Amino acid sequence: MAQNPSFTAWLKTHKKDQNAIGDLARDVAADPDWPSRRQLSGQREYLEARGAIPAAVETLERAWELYEAQQER
Repeated sequence: MAQNPSFTAWLKTHKKDQNAIGDLARDVAADPDWPSRRQLSGQREYLEARGAIPAAVETLERAWELYEAQQER
């Protein structure tokens, strides 16, 4: 059975999407300090510590929801 991708790996597959999740994916892919091994709370803290706008944090949370929903299939 294949292992599910990490959230960060999954998110990076959305780099070409022309929506908020695609914007986040491009930002994450370009950020060498992105905390890929942290869970949602650590990644949210990372964004907030860097002054991310509330919409970016909301997009992260929405992306996590989509990721988790796909992992349950």
